[in-house]
Amino acid sequence: MPGLHQELRMTSEKLEHFRRLLIQQLRQATEHIREDQAAALELSDDGVKDTVDLSLMDVNKEIALRLGERASRMVADIDQALLRIKEGSYGKCARCGGLIDERRLEAVPTARYDAVCQAAIEADGMDEFATL
Repeated sequence: MPGLHQELRMTSEKLEHFRRLLIQQLRQATEHIREDQAAALELSDDGVKDTVDLSLMDVNKEIALRLGERASRMVADIDQALLRIKEGSYGKCARCGGLIDERRLEAVPTARYDAVCQAAIEADGMDEFATL
């Protein structure tokens, strides 16, 4: 039954497409992390500042750090998706085992859940980072 097998699994061509997409996103996220780290280093104290300058510098550093955390979380999500491709579970919902719609994967290549399960998880407030 080749037809049934294809319905339950993504083709190797489609997996390769998503692998390339994820690698491209990984490169972009890595570049963002480098840029955020460079920006944070540029914000270091370079002389005498008044309290307003110091407060502004602290706020800017905090923003740079949060952006770096977000990019790092994205890199971890991408790594997990690439691992799922390698293991053969990419495109399968981690909650119900059904296939994740390819349109969802095009929009969110790191998605672990189909749209129905994702909505249920978000409604329950179960997982802040449910698309890992």
